[in-house]
Amino acid sequence: MEILQDKARIPNAEIARQIGMAPSAVLERIRKLENQGIISGYEVRLNPEHFGQKLSAFVFIEATQVGTDTLFEQLANITGVQEIHQVAGKDGYLLKLRVADTEALGRILRDEIAALEGVRATRTQIVLSTFKETRRVALNCSTDE
Repeated sequence: MEILQDKARIPNAEIARQIGMAPSAVLERIRKLENQGIISGYEVRLNPEHFGQKLSAFVFIEATQVGTDTLFEQLANITGVQEIHQVAGKDGYLLKLRVADTEALGRILRDEIAALEGVRATRTQIVLSTFKETRRVALNCSTDE
């Protein structure tokens, strides 16, 4: 799995060569991992700055009621929202947004997020710089298998 996390487009034959297995056995194992939901998909990582999305921000949302599917769905449909997390504490949700600039962020906060029924208040943290950003999963930790 570590090989696939490094380069998802690596050919099965190359994985087989690296780990000393037959390509057909590698393909079978990968399909099993996909069927079991261990591998949930493959995606290309695009450079957001190339598309004019230079600003990242985290938005804490204090909701009148936490855990409602309607609010989740409405937040998920807002352009620029990359992640939505239900969190413990005063704030019910944490969003990660990627937008062009502070003007776009302000418009989304004011016209889209604050306008949703169930949103009581928001707090926003603008990212000044990013040192690490990944979707990799640590494979060296213990599991309950």
